[in-house]
Amino acid sequence: MNLMFPIVTGLWGLVMVSVFILAIRLSYRIEARSPALTNTSGFPRNAMIFHTVTNSGVARDAETQGMRRRMNVLLLVNLLGFALLGAGIYLSRLPEG
Repeated sequence: MNLMFPIVTGLWGLVMVSVFILAIRLSYRIEARSPALTNTSGFPRNAMIFHTVTNSGVARDAETQGMRRRMNVLLLVNLLGFALLGAGIYLSRLPEG
């Protein structure tokens, strides 16, 4: 039995989860700096990633916009990671020859 596939996909999964968690943490930091996105209800809520990606209600200062760009890069890395995994699985199933 070939153990390479489960090892590679397990490591890939850990990297993708880590990158996504970093993006979520950045989203919360962006929300805290943006008055329109600040949680004032007193109840916990999910990260407003859609708003931070689309720059909706995000503070316009240079530092917050830089954080938003870093978060977008992390989400793009996550998306590319899934695309590469899909391409790898597709190519591994093609017949040789």
